[in-house]
Amino acid sequence: MRGPEVPLRLRRRPLVWTSNADAVLYLTIFGLVVVMSIASPGFFSLPTLFNVVRESMVNGVFALGVMIVLIAGGIDVSFMAIGIFAGYSAVLLLPKGSSVGLLLAGYVLAVAIGVGLGLVNAAAVAKLRLPTLIATLGTQTLFRGVLLEYVGRKYIDNLPPSLARLSRANLITVTTGSGAKASMHVLIVPIIAVALLLSWFLRRTLLGRTFYALGGSEESSLRMGLSVLPAKVLVFVIAGGLAGFAGLSQIVLSQQANPFGLVGQELDVLAAAVLGGAAIAGGRGSVRGVIGGVVLIALINSSLVSLGVPSSWFRAVVGLLLLIGVAIQSRKQRTGGSPILVEASL
Repeated sequence: MRGPEVPLRLRRRPLVWTSNADAVLYLTIFGLVVVMSIASPGFFSLPTLFNVVRESMVNGVFALGVMIVLIAGGIDVSFMAIGIFAGYSAVLLLPKGSSVGLLLAGYVLAVAIGVGLGLVNAAAVAKLRLPTLIATLGTQTLFRGVLLEYVGRKYIDNLPPSLARLSRANLITVTTGSGAKASMHVLIVPIIAVALLLSWFLRRTLLGRTFYALGGSEESSLRMGLSVLPAKVLVFVIAGGLAGFAGLSQIVLSQQANPFGLVGQELDVLAAAVLGGAAIAGGRGSVRGVIGGVVLIALINSSLVSLGVPSSWFRAVVGLLLLIGVAIQSRKQRTGGSPILVEASL
């Protein structure tokens, strides 16, 4: 005779190691600003601030997509290929005109293409049961090949009027005491909205919590009766949509559509996500932390440029930071256990 069923539930625990992890990250950013302000008196200025924010915007959206996949226990390296595929395709397909409707249509088109490519990743991972790293390495090459062979390889510096108009739109333009102008691009508004919406989704919805459970232990998620397969598919759908949005935003900010663009920048985004607390092993990550990681990477880049350090050193610094971030995560995982536990309640 079977005894009474014991309901299982998710017990909430912090989505990052502790709240101190974010505090350390942002204190590091503050400390770097102080050090650079001493080393280079002109560094702490409004133009530098706006430049760091501008550099962080697109990579921030990419990093949020990477974070989603990491939380669910995977590693995606195809996001840049998806971004340029979706953005470049949207530029080619967007009709001429400067209306807001056409602008929105361009972004809807880019996101839709990103979602479609995300579904290809989902099929490779969920249906073919390939490891996410291997699957996305393959699809990365596939997407780039299809883009260059069948979509186009022509460099476009004359964007459709709606996108060209957006590329010149600034939310704030300030003239400093020295006469220099500093501008904050209007794209910061929808990007902040996307970050806030994603944060709410992960923290406040059952599906968002399912992503954490899936990354913590897929077997435990199945035992709890969670919808693992739909969750896996949705992870790559969201990541693909974010990559499409970021890809078109990069084209707008750079005022050019280059099908060979965004190549080789995957490490910057992965490093930012890991430094922001998104665990390589899965089950951990937060929007607040990842945004901090992106800002730190952009700030380091600006600091090296300000000091006249060759750009090749930036790659070395990012690689070192990635190793440090992974090493810290490994130690925390050995001592801190799983972020989401399954517990029985009578």
